[in-house]
Amino acid sequence: HSTFQCSPALQLITLIPNLSWTFPSSADTMIPCQLLDGKLLQRSKRGWMWNQFFLLEEYTGNDHQYVGKLHSNMDKDDGTVKYVLTGEGAGTLFLIDEKSGDIHATKRLDREEQAMYTLHAKVLNRFTNEELEPDTEFNIKIHDINDNPPKFSKEVFFASVPEMSEVGTSVVTITADDADDQTYGNSAKLVYSILQGQPYFSVDSENGTIKTALPGMDREVKENYQVVIQAKDMAGQMGGLSGTTTVCIMLSDVNDSPPRFANHSFRLTAAESTVIGGAIGRIKADDPDLGRNAEMAYSIMGGNDAFNIITDQTTQEGVIIIKKALDYETKRDYEFRVEVKNTYLDARFIHGLQFKDYATVKVTVEDVDEPPVFTRNPYIIEVHEDTAAGSFVGVVSARDPDAESKLVKYSIDRHTDLERLFNIDSVNGTITTLKALDREMSKWHNISVVANEINNPRQTTRVPVFIKVLDVNDNAPEFAMSYDTFVCENVKAGQLIQTISAVDTDEPLVGHKFVFSINPTNPNFTIIDREDNTANILTQRGGFSRREMSLYFLPIVISDNDYPVQSSTSTLIVRVCACDSRGNMQSCNPEVLPFSDGLTTGALVAILLCVIILLMIVVLFAALRRQRKKEPLIISKEDVRDNVVSYNDEGGGEEDTQAFDIGTLRNPEVMDANKLRRDIIPEMLFPFRRTSPIKDNTDVRDFINGRLHENDSDPTAPPYDSLATYAYEGSGSLAESLSSLESAATEGDQDFEYLSNWGPHFKKLAEMYIGKSPDRET
Repeated sequence: HSTFQCSPALQLITLIPNLSWTFPSSADTMIPCQLLDGKLLQRSKRGWMWNQFFLLEEYTGNDHQYVGKLHSNMDKDDGTVKYVLTGEGAGTLFLIDEKSGDIHATKRLDREEQAMYTLHAKVLNRFTNEELEPDTEFNIKIHDINDNPPKFSKEVFFASVPEMSEVGTSVVTITADDADDQTYGNSAKLVYSILQGQPYFSVDSENGTIKTALPGMDREVKENYQVVIQAKDMAGQMGGLSGTTTVCIMLSDVNDSPPRFANHSFRLTAAESTVIGGAIGRIKADDPDLGRNAEMAYSIMGGNDAFNIITDQTTQEGVIIIKKALDYETKRDYEFRVEVKNTYLDARFIHGLQFKDYATVKVTVEDVDEPPVFTRNPYIIEVHEDTAAGSFVGVVSARDPDAESKLVKYSIDRHTDLERLFNIDSVNGTITTLKALDREMSKWHNISVVANEINNPRQTTRVPVFIKVLDVNDNAPEFAMSYDTFVCENVKAGQLIQTISAVDTDEPLVGHKFVFSINPTNPNFTIIDREDNTANILTQRGGFSRREMSLYFLPIVISDNDYPVQSSTSTLIVRVCACDSRGNMQSCNPEVLPFSDGLTTGALVAILLCVIILLMIVVLFAALRRQRKKEPLIISKEDVRDNVVSYNDEGGGEEDTQAFDIGTLRNPEVMDANKLRRDIIPEMLFPFRRTSPIKDNTDVRDFINGRLHENDSDPTAPPYDSLATYAYEGSGSLAESLSSLESAATEGDQDFEYLSNWGPHFKKLAEMYIGKSPDRET
């Protein structure tokens, strides 16, 4: 509240912010009043009012947010005054009650989009729209709240610092930006802290500068570090928002390690026939530094007449060569000292350290036929795992010490490489991989390389080659076991339901360090990393129901701390179970309530199957009905299922003997051959005669023989075999022959009255022939 004093009468009035006040005395007698804190009120015809309102951004209420109130002395509360609002956001963002003058904001406002709005207020007569007072300008200022977290420009930064740097050496400065108001409160005041990377590094809380915090960090021990930096607003106070970024810091190499011989004595042999300038062996000093810090130079102390040593710049080996011709009979043994030192020295580390080393080399001159000699015995080669097939592993070298210097052939003893993981070039001894190597399967591979003289295969030398598989962080951590997790329906928020752990088949130098995380927006569960490679799963809420969901699938991201970082997502299945009051599980089966509001999936599938079956029955019934409607081929009381041939040829009746000859049906081949054409004159005028059936009672055999004789003596018979059929009933038939053949000539002379005596079976036949009788027709 603000208290101010007015004259001539002393009036103490308490003002509430965001409200405009009108004094009870007349405007003519009022004089300007002054607030006790030095702020002035502006006087207008409509009374005393604030020229500025304040509004918090990101208002989350459901109703319109109240901003302030306008009031005019012309308003007598009789409903004749109307307030009108114009300017930025008027009518859309800000609304005014035209009767009371109350101003409301219609939606959430963001200060980062616009910090202040300028509006104008008018007082009009509601009925005439006459302007009662001139418009007045006022501002609505949006007050900032802490709604924007700090953000870094990159998710991952890369930096380097020399190894062995002093404590407090600056590595890199990274800063974050906060979109909140820099001039108001602590919403944009950032404080930096380190979440991961201690005790190796620290960060300046004010400017974000990362510095070394541990002396003597050696690159040869650990080269890469991951540092997680957090920027938190509200000056780091509780409730502030934060953002993080990862800084990958690599220790750059300095020459802090002198070269050292692994063996301070080397023994070499040389054939007396070795040419001048020929190499008889190599010696190697180890320097863990990199680049030019690991460059070495070899020399022979005091010089030597017979030998010299040069440096192989590629392998940093000392190659011993022949300086003059050797004579086995003159001198068989030589001994000299070799010095190795770095070619580049760092003045900071030369005090107290000798950046040189010495080794003794003994050379024996031989004049015997010896097998090939390897330059090293044994060979220790390092190769990274996951190396692709066909990749280079190392080189073994052997030579023939004899004067002839016979060629050497290399091979691998397959008894020592049963899995056939390696191959060797038979000429140059280059060892390559045949399969990809996996350190988790085997850390060492011990093989034997055989060198044979080509001209004398009996001269054989074996050398053990120890291949060390270096670890690469290529396996992501995963659950240490399969978890059976359940949550009770009556569980409360924040209750522990499972403790999980992880395993990783890799072996980092500093040990395993796993980080567990889940989606922070998960409304059901949360996770707390215990910082000991385990994590607790807690409930985010209470009141789980098997009816709503019986299973929850909780994805958990597990990351390691090696380089590069490997992570995997494992899913924890959480069952919802019914428990007693002490939290003991009783049942985890989903409940099927008889009066459920909805249908289960099984019920919906059953209903769908029933509908499909009904549709199939309807379609089948319709198809059967349609098939029944088709008329049959033969509509008859006697449905004979034989071959039925229909003829659409209507004859001229029984008397039409020219249109159709019944004899054709009896003997179609003979009759067709003998049939005379009616449209041309026949070439043969022999009439076709038919012999009447035998009238006496002769046997069927005689009848057939007679017919055969007739056909043989018939001049009109065809000149090829033919089949003739006859319908002779035989002599035993009372009705004699019923054939109509040869009946055309005697049809008119026959009497068919006897057919009426044959009984009802021949009634139809009797009516047909008796009806055609000439006597009856007359």
